[in-house]
Formats: sequence, C-alpha cells, structure tokens
Amino acid sequence: QEQLVESGGGLVQAGGSLRLSCAAYGRTLSLHTTAWFRQAPGKEREFVAAIRGSYGIIYYADSVKGRFTISRDNAKNTVYLQMNSLKPEDTADYYCAAAPRPLNYDDYRVYNYWGQGTQVTVSS
Repeated sequence: QEQLVESGGGLVQAGGSLRLSCAAYGRTLSLHTTAWFRQAPGKEREFVAAIRGSYGIIYYADSVKGRFTISRDNAKNTVYLQMNSLKPEDTADYYCAAAPRPLNYDDYRVYNYWGQGTQVTVSS
C-alpha cells in the first residue's frame, strides 16, 4: 500500500526545535520531489520546503529560510524537516507530499501523494 507517514510533531516553546519525519511506503522518494506544507487554522495550505528527487535540489519558503532544514535518507526512504528557532507563527498542521517531477514545487495542487499530517504547536 502506497502511503506517506509523518511523525515528530508536538508542543514546543518558542525558540525550541522539532524534527518531523516523512516515511514513504510503496514509493521511492529519491525518484520524487518531496515537500512539506503547513496549514494553520483558517489559513490556506502554504509551502514550507521541498527536495527534488534526482539531484536533491532544495527550496525553502522565505519564512523558514535559515531556521528549517529539509533532508532525505535514501536508505530509509524518509524525508526530514529539522525545525529550529521555532516561532508561534509556525504553529500549524504539517503535511508531507510527493510527486514524480512537479514543475511548480511550491504548489500543493501538483502533489498526488499526501501524508495524514502532524500537528506542531509553538507556545510563546
């Protein structure tokens, strides 16, 4: 069964860190672009970070650049999102998504595989 499974969310104080994991089953992430999106209550889903399949090119949203790091472990078929210096505005449900070769990596509509989401809450 093909699925993406996120883990690692939780409650953290501002300035703290969390590492999210996205494990893939039935799909090889090194052959896909894998991205993290987030959605806060009442807001649209927004792009956070992405890593391309073949060459591992990485992209970040301006709001997380310098604080978040996306990486991939091909042996574990898992993508990670290391989040440091967390802020209350980072509070959201975080989703990983994968697509074979999306043109617009930051557009959630081009991704066809999604995880169930993991909640991140940053207290002030």
